[in-house]
Amino acid sequence: MASSSDNPARPAAGQRLCGLDELSDPGSKGFRFRLDSRLFAGFLVRKGGLVTGYVDSCPHAGWPLGVFDDRYLTKAGDHILCAGHGGLFTLEGAGATTPCIGLSLTPWPVAVRDGAVFTA
Repeated sequence: MASSSDNPARPAAGQRLCGLDELSDPGSKGFRFRLDSRLFAGFLVRKGGLVTGYVDSCPHAGWPLGVFDDRYLTKAGDHILCAGHGGLFTLEGAGATTPCIGLSLTPWPVAVRDGAVFTA
């Protein structure tokens, strides 16, 4: 199986995604990139000064985690929610409830600099 880094629609390192002020704290924001028939979906999670990126795919089911582009967190903002089956992940990407315990979200490397979030 090809990895998400083999996806030609995945944005190259250095692409600006958004301003840090566009992410609530805690908060999340989704992104979709298309190249021909290929699609890459990723999302950001912010907690304090830390911004983490993940590929938007449930490791259990393979479908996107979010239904709406900016709603990946629980209402309390303390877990990432799979909208498909209600499974929870820690903000660090580890499965916290069944059926995702023991599974992890795929990291999408990002960096914060000059008040903005970029692919890394």
